[in-house]
Amino acid sequence: MRTDSRLSRMLHVILHMARDEAPMTSAQIGLMLGTNAAVVRRTMAGLREAGYVRSEKGHHGGWQLACDLMQVTLLDVYHAVGGPRIFAIGADNHNPDCAVEQVVNAALADAMREAETLLITRLGAVSLADLAADFDRLCVARGDAGPGHAHG
Repeated sequence: MRTDSRLSRMLHVILHMARDEAPMTSAQIGLMLGTNAAVVRRTMAGLREAGYVRSEKGHHGGWQLACDLMQVTLLDVYHAVGGPRIFAIGADNHNPDCAVEQVVNAALADAMREAETLLITRLGAVSLADLAADFDRLCVARGDAGPGHAHG
């Protein structure tokens, strides 16, 4: 099963933007993420609409951060990139009158609701500033040239 990595990829881009004042072009971001500029523009559009990034056209244009990292959570970014489905587990509805199917589906639905609530709560509790601070600590611990020079 293919996973949806839009959230992690956009968090990656945002953290790089937070370390560099210069605009990043869609082509540069695409190269970093191993995708093309059109996919970058399409995905970044949600972040722009939410006010987390801005884009400028032209020779010195590109994407730049437009938000306070303290004010934006992982949940905010999740919603901005289209809120991909959290879990791919689904119920079987081939025979809705079957009592076994009913109890199995009810148990799965309850477990999925609880798990999704927990994940949403956790995503809402972590700010982009928290990620940036974790990144800085990791760079220092690894002895990297500095947060602005590390690539991951």
